[in-house]
Amino acid sequence: MKLSGCNLPGIIVMVFVMLSSSSTSAITNFNVLNFGAIPTGRTDSADSFLKAWNAACGTADSTFIYVPKGRYLVGPLAFKGQCKSSQIIIRIDGTIVAPLDYGVLGKSNNWFSFEDVSGVSIIGRGTFDAKGPSLWACKASNSNSCPSGATTLSFTKSNNIRINGLTSLNSQMFHIVINGCQNVHLEGVKIVAAGNSPNTDGIHVQLSRNVEILSTSIKTGDDCISIGSGTENLWIEQVTCGPGHGISIGSLAKDLEEEGVQNVTVKKTIFSNTQNGLRIKSWARPSNGYVQGIRFIDSVMKNVQNPIVIDQNYCPRNENCPGQVSGIKINDIVYEDIRGTSSTPIAIKFDCSVKNPCTGIKLQNVNLTYLNKTAQSFCSNVVGKAIDLVRPNSCL
Repeated sequence: MKLSGCNLPGIIVMVFVMLSSSSTSAITNFNVLNFGAIPTGRTDSADSFLKAWNAACGTADSTFIYVPKGRYLVGPLAFKGQCKSSQIIIRIDGTIVAPLDYGVLGKSNNWFSFEDVSGVSIIGRGTFDAKGPSLWACKASNSNSCPSGATTLSFTKSNNIRINGLTSLNSQMFHIVINGCQNVHLEGVKIVAAGNSPNTDGIHVQLSRNVEILSTSIKTGDDCISIGSGTENLWIEQVTCGPGHGISIGSLAKDLEEEGVQNVTVKKTIFSNTQNGLRIKSWARPSNGYVQGIRFIDSVMKNVQNPIVIDQNYCPRNENCPGQVSGIKINDIVYEDIRGTSSTPIAIKFDCSVKNPCTGIKLQNVNLTYLNKTAQSFCSNVVGKAIDLVRPNSCL
């Protein structure tokens, strides 16, 4: 499913060449400053951003929304389709700042949300600064009055989406969510949050098809990339992760009726000081879901707690699942050219369902050590094979 990647300058040149090459096409520009946005970071410019969007969305031409350098205080916004414009390019060169009172954002599940849109590109070297630490501190205090927090950037039921070159800083919750979308390309994105920040997944994909995540750096307190049910044709390449919980398929088996995950490739990744590397996890609960056709290729582990792990007995705090087994069917999973160091003795762990054993698991050219010593493997209810060099010794 791999599509060709390109860098930010290339995308900008391509966009303008494409728009200028057709005698029947025109591009209409909208600068948020012309709609009253104030680049001082002290006055809420949400209404100006929304007016610029509505103007672009209501124009039949291809449109270009520009956010110049500066700081823009912006509260929660929802950008809705269907738009007359088939192509809306949003270039952000400034910093968009969340309100200081995190409670304001707590009233919304999303800070910037796009729903039912098509042909939207968000490019530039700008930053979304979500001011998450105050909410994280509230949660760390075990207060019952903390808001749940908001996702920084969310796309729902949308298609032909491009995100390139942006920075997401200190999200309250998830940084970027792709939900129910098709044909999404993320490249050159930088995601930053503290290693102890709760629920700050870098990129979450679910119920979506044909998604690419390329050349992206993710430092966060939860999964660098989390892959939910209904994900199909996902390509991840040249992603660095750490701190964080690794790249995770799951948690699955949250519901009995659940769509499967299939055709996922994770290639040329680096994990540094993460909790996990390449993980598949499901709740120990009944489900008709599945995971199949997964390729983990060419990954480097640097001091990773669980470099390779399948956990089908996930049951945090022993709530809602004690004594149950996972119904998720896991099949055709390949680990190839995985190397580096584990920070725990067990570098490979396949803890699969007693009712639905993992099948078709393949290890090829795997070399993982523990403190420069021999690491260990653990297998439970798993069927597969190891070929070529595999260290630690395979238990398949």
